[in-house]
Amino acid sequence: MSDPSAPTASTDRARDSAPHQTDARGRVAVADIAVSLFQAQGYEATSTAQIAAAAGVSRSTFFRQFRSKDDVIFADHDELLEQIDEFFATEHPDPWLAVCDAAALVFERFRERLEIVRVRDLVVRQTSVLRDRETVMVSRYEKTFSAYLRRCLPGVDPVVAIQFAAAVTATHNFELRRMIRAIDASAVLDSAGLAAQLHAVRNRFAPVGESARGASELLVAVFSASALPADVARVIENRLRSTAI
Repeated sequence: MSDPSAPTASTDRARDSAPHQTDARGRVAVADIAVSLFQAQGYEATSTAQIAAAAGVSRSTFFRQFRSKDDVIFADHDELLEQIDEFFATEHPDPWLAVCDAAALVFERFRERLEIVRVRDLVVRQTSVLRDRETVMVSRYEKTFSAYLRRCLPGVDPVVAIQFAAAVTATHNFELRRMIRAIDASAVLDSAGLAAQLHAVRNRFAPVGESARGASELLVAVFSASALPADVARVIENRLRSTAI
């Protein structure tokens, strides 16, 4: 269904012909204004024309920034996913840990914007179409995380990469929602606390052979239950001596 407030050549020509300093307003800033309008008058009752007017941008500028009203509320997620791509583009000694750190980065960004994030959470919970969009957005993080692991660790089982990405995302989202909706702030994790939780997920999920690049320093030995202790000790000692040379 088309948006009745979408710009037309005739309706926006006069407005776009004049310079607008505020037309340079960033996508996240426009989104924050939209969230406040959604809270004040309802999502369905708020038009793109009203958002553009409140943000001080023309409607054509609005539609250059966003495809529709549905896209507005999650603009900061788009920006964060771009930052994660940049983060993953650099070298990391432990890709599993890099995924955890990327999730912690997202948490910290939302913690810094907690007031508006709380408002958005209320709006999303009250609007079914936005709840659906939020589910899609969560899946984008999971896909980004699992794709990075499979790219950096070609031998990783794809199922393990997907499970790990889902576990990291779920842990992040649980703690994020607890922070957003908390009455007692003392029970809420800070960024360091979340990082510790995510690192614990990494230790449970990441196979030993796929951990940090220094995994070659580990020695794993498997023996029959009937093996004599002296034989086990001798084999391990010989193996350690051979790797030390």
